[in-house]
Amino acid sequence: MTDRIGIIIPVQNRPGLLEAVRSFGVSRAELNCWNPATYSPALAETIRADAARLGVTLTALWAGWPGPAVWDFIDGPRTLGLVPPEWRAERISALKKGADFAHHLGLPAIITHLGFIPENAADPVFQEVVTAVRDVAVYLKTLGMEFWFETGQETPVTMLRLIHEVGTGNLGVNLDPANLILYGKANPVDALDVFGSYVRSVHAKDGRYPTDPYHLGEEVKIGQGRVNFPRLIARLNEIGYTGPFIIEREISGDQQIHDMREAVTYLQSLLR
Repeated sequence: MTDRIGIIIPVQNRPGLLEAVRSFGVSRAELNCWNPATYSPALAETIRADAARLGVTLTALWAGWPGPAVWDFIDGPRTLGLVPPEWRAERISALKKGADFAHHLGLPAIITHLGFIPENAADPVFQEVVTAVRDVAVYLKTLGMEFWFETGQETPVTMLRLIHEVGTGNLGVNLDPANLILYGKANPVDALDVFGSYVRSVHAKDGRYPTDPYHLGEEVKIGQGRVNFPRLIARLNEIGYTGPFIIEREISGDQQIHDMREAVTYLQSLLR
């Protein structure tokens, strides 16, 4: 089971992109890209060749979008994902370009944050987001691919409602257990009771609940936050999850590398 562990790799137009994956002693990688101008068939072929040479399994593309992105409770609702109307069309286009790139890579899905989806099903913005998501999901379906939503800005029941309303049959959840805590939306183990059957990928990340009502909680290294990884993994096993655990540590420098290496060891101990 330990071959299910991977790390996130930013897409850059340079050789040796995937060398870091093997340096962590893992065999899976989730690609991440926020600049649609980076996407090209030639780069996709280079990455595919590198993955084959190194024995790395690429799990999905985390596809970002243009425009502002503020990760807090004040400006976040008006800047993130497909919720802000002034950015929606451009972001739909960017996600479709990401879908094309992921298709060239032979990936099963793209992942993104959808933003602060309204909790109220009768809110007109909720239906606007449903329409926008369906647009991207239908496009992905023509490519034989899925659309996975990363947890964070919405409660689990709102995400489940969106999946039901979009109704294209190719939707899934990228469970980031830390995000559910950082945004104060749910206990990640309990969230599996709501959308567990839709979980397709997991970000291995840890964090603490927000105590400042204007800012997210603190992201910390695995084992130091409120994600109960032993119970989370046990529950994922109970519901039949067999997908990857992709390590994410949202700092930089030597400490990031150190914490990610410790995370590999920690996850290996739980997945054996």
